[in-house]
Amino acid sequence: MHFEPVDRPPNFEMGAWGQARERWIGEGMPAQVADEISFHGMPFFGIERRGFCPVNYGMKPPFEQEVLEEDDRHVVLRDSGGIVRRALKEGTVRGTRASMDQYLSFPVTDRESFERMKTRYDASDPERYPANWPQLVEGYRERDYPLCLVPNACIGLYSTPRRWMGTEATCLMFYDDPGLMHEMLDFIADFIIEAAARALQDVEVDYFNWFEDFAFKTGPLVSPPIFKEFLLPRYKRVNDHLRSHGVDIILLDSDGNCDVLIPLLLEAGINGIWPLEVAAGNDPRQLRSEYGHDLTLSGGIDKRALARDRKAIEDEVMAKIPPLMPDGGYIPTIDHTVPPDVPYENFMYYLEVKLKAMEG
Repeated sequence: MHFEPVDRPPNFEMGAWGQARERWIGEGMPAQVADEISFHGMPFFGIERRGFCPVNYGMKPPFEQEVLEEDDRHVVLRDSGGIVRRALKEGTVRGTRASMDQYLSFPVTDRESFERMKTRYDASDPERYPANWPQLVEGYRERDYPLCLVPNACIGLYSTPRRWMGTEATCLMFYDDPGLMHEMLDFIADFIIEAAARALQDVEVDYFNWFEDFAFKTGPLVSPPIFKEFLLPRYKRVNDHLRSHGVDIILLDSDGNCDVLIPLLLEAGINGIWPLEVAAGNDPRQLRSEYGHDLTLSGGIDKRALARDRKAIEDEVMAKIPPLMPDGGYIPTIDHTVPPDVPYENFMYYLEVKLKAMEG
C-alpha cells in the first residue's frame, strides 16, 4: 500500500455467504472449514491473516433484542441496534439471510431521540476495551500480520447516522435539519478519536477502515456538495489525528460507485478504496490510470465470473492482476463476499489462478 518493493503481495479475501459455505460442504469442502471463513483469514485456503483491534465502537449498552411478531415465513424483531425489522426466515443459512430485511423503524427520529442515543456512546467507558487488552497488546508487538485500528464494518460518518435513522431519513436530514446533522457528525468524529485513544497509545497499527457503504450501482447516496459541507471536515479531522499517530493507510469501504466523490475522498485524507464492485462500474485499471499512486486499491475481481467457468475466471483474473501488481498499491480480491452461485471447484480454481498471476 506504499508502492514500495515487497517480498510478495498479500493474499487476502473477503469471506463467503453462509449459503455458499453450505454448498461447498456438499461439493467436497471439509465441514470444519466452514466456520473459519472470514475477513480475518482462511488458513485452509491459504488466505492470510488480518487483525482488527477489538475495540467496541458500537452502542453500549445495545438495545435488548426482542421478537415482536412471528409466523411460518417471517419474524419481526427489534435488533441490538434498536431497529425494528421484518426478516425472511426461509433460506437463512449460518446466519446469512437469503434476502435483505425490511426495515420498519429506527431509534433516532429527532433531536430528543438523538440525545438519548448519545448516552450509548460514552467513549470513556473502560469496558470498550476487552479485559485481556494488555495481553493482546503484547501479542500485537510480535505480530507478523497487518493490524487495523477498528473491527471490520464498524463505524463511519454516513453509516452511523444510517444505522440510527435509516437510509431515507439520513439522506433527507442533510436538507431538513442540517444543524442537527452537523451536530451528529461532530459527535461521531469526537467519539472515534476518543474511543481510539488507548489503542493508538498502546499499539502501532497499520491502517484504519471507514465503513460507509454510501453508494449504489450508478453513484453515491450523497452529492459532492453535501459531502464537501458535511463529511469532508470531519473526515479530515479524524484522518489528520490518525496520521499524527503514524496511521497513514486510511481506507474507505463502500459498495456501489463512488467515482464522483474520489477527488473529495483524497482531499479528506482517504487514500484507498475497496471492494471496487465491478457490477457498479468500478475498474481498478481505470482508477489507477486516473489517480496513479494517490489512491490504493483492493478488490475489483468480478464475483460473477466465478459463477461461470474456468475461462471466465482466467479472463477476469488476468485482465486485472498482471497490469496492476508490478506497480504496487493493489491487493486483488473478489469484489465482495462470495455468493452461493459460485461452485466450490470454481472458487478453488480462482485461488489457484490468482496466486499464479500474483507471482507473475
